[in-house]
Order: sequence, then structure tokens, then C-alpha cells
Amino acid sequence: TGITSLLGSGVYTAAYPLHDVSSTLLLLYEEWANYSVFYKYQPIGLVRKYFGEKIGLYFAWLGLYTQMLIPASLVGVIVFLYGCATVDDNIPSMEICHPKNNITMCPLCDRVCSYWKLSTACGTARASHLFDNPATVFFSIFMALWAAMFMEHWKRRQMRLNYEWDLTGFEDEEDHPRAEYEFRVMQKSLRKGQKSQRKMEKLTFQDRLPAYMTNIVMLLLMIGVTFAIVFGVILYRISTKAALHMSSSLITRNHVQLTVKTTAAIINLVVILILDEVYGAVARWLTVLEAPKTDKSFEERLIFKTFILKFVNAFTPIIYIAFFRGRLVGRPGSYLYVFDSYRMEECAHGGCLMELCIQLSITMLGKQLIQNNLFEIGIPKLKKLIRFIRSKRGGFQEEERQKKLTRYETDHFLEPFGGLTPEYMEMIIQFGFVTLFVASFPLAPLFALLNNIIEIRLDAKKFVTELRRPVAARAKDIGIWYNILRGVAKVAVIINAFVISFTSDFIPRMVYQYMYSTDGSMHGFVNHTLSYFNVSHFQEGKEPMDPSHLGYPVSICRYKDYREPPWSNTPYELSKEFWAVLAVRLAFVIVFQNVVMLMNDIIDWLIPDIPKDISLQIHKEKILLVELFMKEEQGKSYILDTYLVPHKYPPHHNTTCPNCWQDTSTPSCCLHQILTLLFKCYSRN
Repeated sequence: TGITSLLGSGVYTAAYPLHDVSSTLLLLYEEWANYSVFYKYQPIGLVRKYFGEKIGLYFAWLGLYTQMLIPASLVGVIVFLYGCATVDDNIPSMEICHPKNNITMCPLCDRVCSYWKLSTACGTARASHLFDNPATVFFSIFMALWAAMFMEHWKRRQMRLNYEWDLTGFEDEEDHPRAEYEFRVMQKSLRKGQKSQRKMEKLTFQDRLPAYMTNIVMLLLMIGVTFAIVFGVILYRISTKAALHMSSSLITRNHVQLTVKTTAAIINLVVILILDEVYGAVARWLTVLEAPKTDKSFEERLIFKTFILKFVNAFTPIIYIAFFRGRLVGRPGSYLYVFDSYRMEECAHGGCLMELCIQLSITMLGKQLIQNNLFEIGIPKLKKLIRFIRSKRGGFQEEERQKKLTRYETDHFLEPFGGLTPEYMEMIIQFGFVTLFVASFPLAPLFALLNNIIEIRLDAKKFVTELRRPVAARAKDIGIWYNILRGVAKVAVIINAFVISFTSDFIPRMVYQYMYSTDGSMHGFVNHTLSYFNVSHFQEGKEPMDPSHLGYPVSICRYKDYREPPWSNTPYELSKEFWAVLAVRLAFVIVFQNVVMLMNDIIDWLIPDIPKDISLQIHKEKILLVELFMKEEQGKSYILDTYLVPHKYPPHHNTTCPNCWQDTSTPSCCLHQILTLLFKCYSRN
């Protein structure tokens, strides 16, 4: 439009509707943008009236999502409490913690690490049971069904809002071309005008090819940067672990694992927060480079790029711990190395699930506390202060400034509305934390619920007091975000199946109990999962510097794997137990995925998209519209026959209009004036 073009060319610096300082805004502040009313439902109708349907739908969706997190949080807390209640009855952790346990484990790193007792991993084993127990499988299935219920519930809620807001017949209007697009087309026309007078009306694929290539290269580069940083954190963990093992402090050596895990998770969090801001700016720059024709196309392309980059940034460290760490190690005497000096990381004896839980919890809580809350509060206030200082009125006192500023000047100091993409994006990433790796962190829904209770009021206060009033826009759905949610929910089923099957010890425990246990119990499971290694088979220069660290010479040490012992005919080869466990793991992934997908489809089929009362009301309205239309057509036909075909009726026949029930010969008839004008036109011609 005209104002958009003027803004794009720099004629105007900003254009925005003014905040209506009236009872509506005051009511929104008191009943919506106030932390003391966190327990109340949002006044969605009032939000829609003041900000428009698009923003109203966002807050309706956020409110429903928060409401649906309540049952998920309750079940997650129950699962966690079940793990706490059964930790003392868990036979594998009891065997590890038994004081008479005399199992000598192989070193966790080369040279500086020595042999260690399995009983020293007692704390890790007990903590792992809190998140790795039979209830975990149930909770994963529950959360997959919860995601399906949430999607269906939102469709029904959205349909009800469409009906209440009179959007059932609303179709998206054709967007006008963006000012940047028209400028690019004009530049192209001017260039072509030197060779040909033909006017170019649009940008072709060839015109956008350099931008497309730049997009592909930059996206791959940014993803490569993420992988490189994750690899750097891996090297940090490996080198720090070796350095701490060389420490002279006994306390430091005893807490090496906890120190390395926690600091590495914090480093990952800081990097994620920084790269999130960088990737957001890069995604917008790449989208501008493409020059999409309409605002809708621009928004969808920007959302897609931003989601890809931020999703990879947030979940790459978690995916590494869940599916790659500890599986690329090799075995004692034949370890895999990075740069020929750094041995690949191993998981603790309790598995990588505990480390996955630490990484996931720190990343999720850190993003919610720092990025979603502190940044949203502090950055708008800081920008507002900077704009005020730069303004010509920056030298006025506060009271004098308020008296002299007009409404549009006051609103100019507020933060410009940048769209709903950042708001949706942080919730979609949180939805990923809640669903993708919930098998390792059942308390994720609880922390998401607590965050969202604050988030709703924080966003409300930001819209009411910190942002310029956005231009009201009509919309009947949340757009591309719904498809992204469905995609994340479907991927979550697959990822949770692999987490349970390959990251946790659920499948090895089940295989041992039903295939190898002599009495059908878990007694002997720990010994069953440990293989033997002859210490004389260490590579030269890789053996421990202090082999007598435990006070006695070690000839055989144990390590967690399913391999043949050194005295067998095929020493250190994968054993038949390994292949049995692998087969069950793969079978579990297939069964879990198909069963959960089938249950999701059943839920989708059972729950109608349109509420029954709304469906009946729409049906009644359609019947009334058809009846009204038929009545109008019959009335028109009757009156036209009366006036245009007078021989059908005898002279002085008294006719009555079927619409207004008045004599058609009198001016009070509803069609009298229309027909009079019609006859005048015919008489003139």
C-alpha cells in the first residue's frame, strides 16, 4: 500500500495506530496484563477487540497450551515420585551400591585415569533410576497421546472462536506486493529497458537463483557452525576430565563427572542463547534477500528458516548425548580417538540418560528464565530508554516531558511491534522440549507450565505497556505454526522410541529378565552387562600411569558392553547377547512407533474438529439463509409477474407484496420504488 511504500523508501520513519487510552486499555491492564490475576482465564474477546483476531488467536492458543500442560505436569510428577519411591527397591542400583561389590572397572580415559570401583558409581545409578524406570515408557506413550489431544482440542477451540468472531466464511485476502518486491521489479525493468521496451512484471526463478543459492550455502554454514561448537564442547569435556583426574585434590577427583557435565551444559546453554539471536538475524537477512512477493510469503519463509536454525541449535547437543555419545568409543585396547590424542567419551555406568536429563533441564530452564523472561523484560525497557535519550526531548525532566509529549510521541518511544514470530517460536521450541525427550525428563511439562503462567501475563503486559499498538489483522487460524506443531508431535514419537530403546537400559533389563535370568528377577543384571578385558592388551602408551591406585595389582578389568571375554576363541568380538538386545531394541522402536501412531489416528477420528453445538448452529443458519433466499426469489418473481405481465391478473386485482405484506400499488411496498425506476428506464429507451 501507499504508506508501506513510503516507509520502505524512508519518507516516514514509523507508522502505527495510537493506543486508545480508555476504559478498554485500562480493563486489559487490570484483568489481563497483571500478574495478580494469573489464575483467571484471559479476556480473549477483549484482546481480539483491541488488537485484532491474529493476536487474539495467539493468546487463545497459548492459554489452551498452558491449560493442557496441567494434566501432563501431574502425570510427570507422579512418574518422578514413582522413581523416588522405588529407588531403594531397584535391584541393579542395589547391586552397584552394595558395600561388598568388588568389581574393578577399566579406566575412563588414557594415562591419567586409573582403575576404579563400580561401587563409586552408586549415586549416579540411584539418580538414573529416577528417570529410567518402567513408568518412563508409560509416560512417553501418554505424552504422545497428550500431543494428539492438544492438537485436536485446539482445532475445536479455533473453530469455536471462528464462529464467535464471525470468521467462518472468512478467506485470506490477496496480499498486496511488498514494497521491497516492487522496488526489485522496478530495478529489473529499468535494466531491461535499456535493451528492450518490454515491461517486466515479476521476478522469475532465474532472478532469485543467486538468493536461493546464498540461502542454501548460509543455512548449511550455520548448521555446520552448530556442529562445530558441539564438537568443541566435546573436546572441552574430554580435556577437562583428563585435567581434573590429574588434580592433587581428592574432592576434585571424586566429583570429576558432575563438574564436567554441569559446566559443559552451561557452556552449551550460553552458546545456544547467543546463536539464537545470531540465527534470527541471519534468517531475516536471507528472507529479505529472496524478496518474497507478499507479506504472507515473507512470513512463512522467515518462520521456516528461523525454525530450522533454532531447532538445530537447541537440540543438537541433546541429540548427541542421546544417540551418539558412548556408541563411538570402541573397546579397551581398541578405542576410537579424535586427533589421535582425545579418546571418545563414554557414558557413566548408569547410562547416558542421566547426562541427557542434566543437559535437557539446564538448556530448557536456562532458555525459559534468561531468554523468555529476562530478555523480554529488559531489552524492551533498554531500547525504550535509548530512544528517549536520542530524542530531542531527552533533556526534559520526566514530569515536564509527560506534559509536553502528545499521544503519538509517547507511543513513538515504545518498542515497534515485530510480529508474533518470536512469541510462537519460543513456545514451539518449548513444545519440543516437552515432547521430544520427555522420556528422560518427566518434569519438563511442570517447568513449562510454571513458565507459561508467567509468560502469558508477561506477553500481555508487553503488548499493553511496552509495544506500539499493532495494526489489527484478521486471521482464522495460526497458519504455518499448526503444521510445525504436528510435525514436532510426530517426530517426538520416533525420538522417544529411540530414547527408550537405545539411550535407557529399559530394553537390556527386559531382555535379561525374560531371557537370561535364572529366577526371572533382575539379580545379576549388572554383572551380565559387563565384559572382561585383559589389561596386558592395552595399546602402548595408553595404560594407566598409576596401575596400583586401588592398592592391588589388576590383571582383569570390566567395561560396559556385550563382548566375548579375552579367553574365548573370538576375544572382544560382539557376543550373541549384543545381537539379541539389538534385535529387541529395533523391534521395540517399530512396535512403539506404530502403536502410538495408531492411537493418535484413533483420537483424531473419534474427536470431531467442530464442536457439536457449533455444527448444529451453523447448520441452522444455513437452513435459514436458504429459506430467506427462496422467499426473496419467490417475492421477486411474484411482483415481476404482476407488473411486467399484467394480463395474468384481472383489472383492479389487489396484489400484496409477499415480503412486506403491503399493497404493491402503494409507495409503501418495498419494491415499488425499484420497479418505478425500472419502468422509467424502459420508457426513456
